[in-house]
Amino acid sequence: MQRLINKVALVTGATSGIGKATAILFAREGAKVAIAARREEEGQQVAREIREFGGEAIFVRTDVAKAEQCAAAVSRTASAFGKLDIAFNNAGITSFGKPTADTEEQMWDAVIGVNLTGTFLSMKYEIPEILKAGGGSIINMSSAYGLVGSTFGACSYHASKHGVIGLTRAAALEYAKEKLRVNAICPAFVATDMIGNFLEEDPGHAALLASLHPVGRMGRLDEMAEAVVFLASDASTFVTGTTLSIDGGMGAA
Repeated sequence: MQRLINKVALVTGATSGIGKATAILFAREGAKVAIAARREEEGQQVAREIREFGGEAIFVRTDVAKAEQCAAAVSRTASAFGKLDIAFNNAGITSFGKPTADTEEQMWDAVIGVNLTGTFLSMKYEIPEILKAGGGSIINMSSAYGLVGSTFGACSYHASKHGVIGLTRAAALEYAKEKLRVNAICPAFVATDMIGNFLEEDPGHAALLASLHPVGRMGRLDEMAEAVVFLASDASTFVTGTTLSIDGGMGAA
């Protein structure tokens, strides 16, 4: 459909899972894509996959917890493609299994540093570049667990994803009149590398996670990527400051 023709997009954490699926769909929809992630071999492979079907892509090694690397990712993107229209701030990590009082400070700092501070730092440098292009769209990765709590022993993850929603809403209001839209997606469970170890531990875990969704299954990568493309495209020009739950009905339950 080429919904993103002539657009330039930056995707953080694009070496696997939702980030990779979205970067590839961005390119198929006509966008030039910068793959920003820590894992160079995997990132270069995603960029090659895009170029193999005729898309345009570069890889920029980026740790979103480091301000200078976020700045460099934006600068490299604008230098390579001339501008920046879209950013999908997807990079994230998780930690499950320990209640709040047993959570190590080091783990708390790591999760907050990537998920929340990393989103802030990415936006800090993306926003001026997108404004230079006349406006555009930022999509931040929150979570179904950015809207509710759980007993999974994930206080740092919950805190970071709730924080992403607050950050998204604040920025959306700050830049609404400058044609910059800022939204967040809130997926429930999707079979990605992030939960891969949990699924491998016990064959019953997949059924357990599926049962948490009223539709009876986990989400698919293509469903997540399509939602991000909607928020990145001109089909959503009246949508800003919102959280889009892609959760198979989990939030309604």
